[in-house]
Amino acid sequence: MEEINNIEVVPCTDSDYLKPFRVHYNQNGTKKSWDFMRTHDSVSVLIFNTTSHCFVLVKQFRPAVYMCEWERTKSQPHQSAEKTEEGAIETTTPETQEGQSVTEGESCSPWPPASAGVTYELCAGLVDKPDLSLEEIARQEVLEECGYDVPASKLKRITSYRSGVGVTGAKQTMFYAEVSDDNCVSAGGGEPREGELIEVVKVPLHEAMTFAYNERIPKTMGVIFSFIWFHNNMSPKYKISTNV
Repeated sequence: MEEINNIEVVPCTDSDYLKPFRVHYNQNGTKKSWDFMRTHDSVSVLIFNTTSHCFVLVKQFRPAVYMCEWERTKSQPHQSAEKTEEGAIETTTPETQEGQSVTEGESCSPWPPASAGVTYELCAGLVDKPDLSLEEIARQEVLEECGYDVPASKLKRITSYRSGVGVTGAKQTMFYAEVSDDNCVSAGGGEPREGELIEVVKVPLHEAMTFAYNERIPKTMGVIFSFIWFHNNMSPKYKISTNV
């Protein structure tokens, strides 16, 4: 997953996923304009395994996250100097997101390590199949990405909300699914034909809130919100602790 090379950034002149537009409008007598992207709505699923008492997330490389990290770090020096208590200058070596020191060979590269673009997320997918309900789309994503076969009728709708309100304004609908080891029919990993390369990750229930608030672990807001939702709504039912 983290073997990224031959990076080339080019203009995007055509896309099946993003359509840039500029809207002109009047608001309270003032003429305004706004640039935005038209894209698909999406679904996401908080998966809880009742056999092992853990949440099932997906881990994948996100080029957009990677390029944001590159923009953030490209002007920063590879080494920084810090003053010690005695006033002397101490040279420090930068660390990767995993806390490992960057090797001498890596420090010469203009690109950050591939791990800079890896994020932890809920199982999710685009709403791009008009003949399927949101529940059926969510069910397919759970099967393809995480390997669990869950009937659409067993998916509980949590809520829906807008994401990227300044750029896309797309709506995401979040579901909750309880699974067991008996529901696991494959290793998951996504659909290779769609370019997906996904690692299934399990977060023990008692570590969930620590995971959610650990800023060193790159994750989506959906992960944090869904863990809080589970703590408020499901933990009392099962009389289990999320370690808050």
